[in-house]
Amino acid sequence: MGIIRRALASQPVARLTSPRTPDEYLEVINPMLTIEAVRARVIEVIAETGSASTVRLKPNGAWSGFTPGQHVEFGVEVNGTRRVRVFSVSSSAENTDGSFTVSVKAHPDGFVSQHLHSGLLQPGTVVYLSPAQGDFVLPSTVPDEITLISGGSGITPVMSMLRTLTDAGHTGTVNFIHYARSREDEMFSHELDALAGKPGVNMTRVYTRVPAAEATIAGRFTLDHLTALGIDPVTAPTWVCGPAGLIATVRDTYTERGAANQLTAEYFKVPSVNLDAEDATGTLTFESSDTNAANSGATILEQAEAAGLKPAFGCRMGVCNTCAVKKLHGAVRHVISGEICANTDETIKVCVQVPVGNVSVEL
Repeated sequence: MGIIRRALASQPVARLTSPRTPDEYLEVINPMLTIEAVRARVIEVIAETGSASTVRLKPNGAWSGFTPGQHVEFGVEVNGTRRVRVFSVSSSAENTDGSFTVSVKAHPDGFVSQHLHSGLLQPGTVVYLSPAQGDFVLPSTVPDEITLISGGSGITPVMSMLRTLTDAGHTGTVNFIHYARSREDEMFSHELDALAGKPGVNMTRVYTRVPAAEATIAGRFTLDHLTALGIDPVTAPTWVCGPAGLIATVRDTYTERGAANQLTAEYFKVPSVNLDAEDATGTLTFESSDTNAANSGATILEQAEAAGLKPAFGCRMGVCNTCAVKKLHGAVRHVISGEICANTDETIKVCVQVPVGNVSVEL
């Protein structure tokens, strides 16, 4: 298949099929038969909790693999429309059967996540993928001691890390700390039970609303949790993934201890917008729709939806490019970094940009 794939990707074939790509012809024969476009067939859908599922996928030959901690853009056809979202890979990179998994929490307003979790996504379905992306990864040489902290569905990328490390025979220490509302809300509970007995894995699970009877620490993350577990932020590189509140607290804690350089973070929900009152002024203009709205201080995506528009979006976290549009003029502020940019005719991701004064976008 490798020889055939290389032949189909050659310049002579590209010239013969122009202006279309070879993939556009091949997909008519078999949607999994592509040269560059990544496709995968659903093998199974596994319920993790009452609101979360894992999808096992078998990708085609265009898939180049992943590094634990990365994510993919996941597209599925629903009622004739392709919907794209961003999901983290949750499986071990040491799998030898060619499959991998993404794990997803179904949100009440999440069209694709609800589709996956409700049983509508059936084995055999072909889904559309991007190559694996993201810098929330472990270094090629893993330190002797690391700490993995997660909250809620933010467990998915760090679960990939933990699975990979244990499968690869990592001989160091992994401090694994996960926060969930209760055991019933916790993804991968039974596997976490088993991994807790692995050599070198220091497993701590904190249920913030329904604490376990045997719990030694409780509540939301504090420095006291690390102290009680014998973890020194200064000496143990740490990866944290979860909601904005958890990441902010962890980041502040590490900064206060002079260990900010030891922390790598991945948001699973962008911080809530908290603009100064003077910033939430002006008019947001959607040029293509000939629509104006008084700036409410919400993200441009949220304001577009409030105005009755239906812009394309994927992750709503600034990770993918599905919501990217051209900003014609005006200043915007990034809700995660706080950076303000007033360049004209620049492409922005409207899910993580807030207008500052008068702004015009191509929507």
